[in-house]
Amino acid sequence: MPKQYINPPELFNSTQHGFSQVVVSKPGRLVFISGQVAWDENKQIVHISDMEIQARKAFENVQIAIEKAGGTLKDIVMLRLYIVHYDEVKGQAVGAVLREFFGTETHPASTWISVEGLASPEFLIESEAQAVINE
Repeated sequence: MPKQYINPPELFNSTQHGFSQVVVSKPGRLVFISGQVAWDENKQIVHISDMEIQARKAFENVQIAIEKAGGTLKDIVMLRLYIVHYDEVKGQAVGAVLREFFGTETHPASTWISVEGLASPEFLIESEAQAVINE
């Protein structure tokens, strides 16, 4: 069974922000991806002060992780985003990058959490993910 994306009209239209209200999937292989940040493979931050660039790198890292587990971004059913000092401008940047990675039809469910800080003061965003790879 393919994943089912549910966005009830009784809830706000979250797809314009790059996520679905509900994702339903049959059992499969569960994948849990640790929080990904804007580090490259050499543990170097890609850009200290640009939310869009950091978000793009964090999602690239999520994509690398899910592909190494044998899946694709379409297998991700849940994202948790930790955004330092969230505001509308940062939200728009993150939403644009989410749509870039996840398209406009199959958005994962998502929770966005504004935080005071992350493991390094250079990090602006961290994204952890859960996936179900149907077999």
